[in-house]
Amino acid sequence: MRVVKRAVAGVIAALLMSGGPVAAAEEFPFGMEMTLDALPQAGSKRVPDLDISDNGETVLELWCKGGKGHFSVAGNTIVFIAGQIDDRNCPAARAQADDELIAALSAATNWKRQGDLITFIGPKTLRFRLNTN
Repeated sequence: MRVVKRAVAGVIAALLMSGGPVAAAEEFPFGMEMTLDALPQAGSKRVPDLDISDNGETVLELWCKGGKGHFSVAGNTIVFIAGQIDDRNCPAARAQADDELIAALSAATNWKRQGDLITFIGPKTLRFRLNTN
């Protein structure tokens, strides 16, 4: 984990020092909450959301599980590192959906913002809507 964090910090530092695209990082919704653009699972009203602090620390409330993580952003490049995730005795289907969502966030390499829509781009594209109310 330390090696990954150091590598992420190195990539971000190199982008910032090289004069790489920083403007997009200013538009990343640090300090905001966003909800997955998806319907609730059967038998539940819950939809995953992320509460991202100004420094990238993130609180995740998933289909059933919850926990913490961290986003690092440089330009349109993004790295998500999952932290401690609480199981909460989830039903198997929701636990699997949570694990898949965490894996997809961790595999995302880029992001883009279009108004209140945030898209994480990787092997699986994830769309979140900013909670602006």
